[in-house]
Amino acid sequence: MRKIKTILTTTTLFFTLIISTVAQQTVSHLPKRSDATLYQINIRTFSKTGNLKGILPRLDSIKNLGINVVYLMPIYPIGKINSVNSPYCVSDYTSVNPEFGDFADLKTLVDSIHSKKMAVILDWVPNHTAFDHSWIKNKSWYLQDSTGKILSPPGTNWLDVAQLNFKNMDMRTEMIKDMKYWITNANVDGFRCDYADGPPFDFWKEAIATLRAIPNHKLMFLAEGKRSDHYKAGFDYNFGFLFFEDLKDIFAKQKSVKSIDTINLVEHKGASNGQQIVRYTTNHDVNGSDGTPQDLFGGKDGSMAAFVVATYMNSIVMIYNGQEVGTPYRLVFPFTGKKIDWNTNQSYTASYKQIIAFRNSSFALRTGKLTSYTTNDVCAFTKIKSKAKVFVLSNLRNKQVQFATPKKLINSKWVNAITGAVYQLGESILLNPYAYLILKQ
Repeated sequence: MRKIKTILTTTTLFFTLIISTVAQQTVSHLPKRSDATLYQINIRTFSKTGNLKGILPRLDSIKNLGINVVYLMPIYPIGKINSVNSPYCVSDYTSVNPEFGDFADLKTLVDSIHSKKMAVILDWVPNHTAFDHSWIKNKSWYLQDSTGKILSPPGTNWLDVAQLNFKNMDMRTEMIKDMKYWITNANVDGFRCDYADGPPFDFWKEAIATLRAIPNHKLMFLAEGKRSDHYKAGFDYNFGFLFFEDLKDIFAKQKSVKSIDTINLVEHKGASNGQQIVRYTTNHDVNGSDGTPQDLFGGKDGSMAAFVVATYMNSIVMIYNGQEVGTPYRLVFPFTGKKIDWNTNQSYTASYKQIIAFRNSSFALRTGKLTSYTTNDVCAFTKIKSKAKVFVLSNLRNKQVQFATPKKLINSKWVNAITGAVYQLGESILLNPYAYLILKQ
């Protein structure tokens, strides 16, 4: 009888734990599509320890910045054959890189992020694997030449990775299964999908539909890609490659700021139901290859003017770790060199907080109808939702610019969203070099 009681008690505890786990998964901190603010973590550079545990002490700082979605760069073991030590050379889709810790460390981090009422997404690398991935024994799962040699992704110099064959249905099924593993076991809230333009549309449509069907899980999918069919496949967001390149040309080549209006149309083609572009002024790729925001966009003042446009105009925004303290040096691939010094340039943090906080508080900015008044030098626009109105001006030139107020706005009264001062518009507005003005009604 005592044995039976023990068995019953153990069984009851077991099922209680299962029910508790399922109940935990039903609590989602994933924001609406329009409300997301992303923070990209490069695990190697983020802390002195360069591992998952090293992220924990700064979660409050990330939260206080105004972030609601944490995006972790690849957490998986890295291949050794042809290796350049890239986090995007994955040798096992369902394990944690020992360099970063173990599954328990990841689960602790995910739970801690959730406890701060933020969501967390993983970086998924679907197009290719390491040459010593466990799948490599299934040669038909990979692209091959006429001699049967497994190939690297065509048209790239990514010689450390093997191109997957998306005509093979067994491979596709296994990949979706591996993605599901992290949702059901680690309780993550979705994926940023690396090189999403590589895999075909029908794979993404199948994968996203399958994963969204998992009970009790609200998910986010971000395509690191340009293809407009990503929206139709079910992605929430595309990546703002075109905006970033255009912004660089505006600063470096004096390209007309009006070009952003064209980018808005191109990048949102096919978007519906709140699907948007993720924009940025730096990330792990361009920070190392092109430079910091201060390098590319005219120092602190210019980089903040650029960030205002990326955050407010027609997108959701992503911050790259260290950006918020104005890290003055590049974090160069494979990210094993310099670490972020979190004690530098605290004045940057205050500016980023201000800009993000107003976006988070403004329904008009997040969901309002956009009307552009942009000139060759100034990005200017209104966002209107019901009775709420916002008027944003950002001078993207290192010179004073006289901006002619749109006729319909002359003599209208506003409130400066940053200072709280009353502001009445005249016939023109004088903007200092790289100055921005954010008004609300």
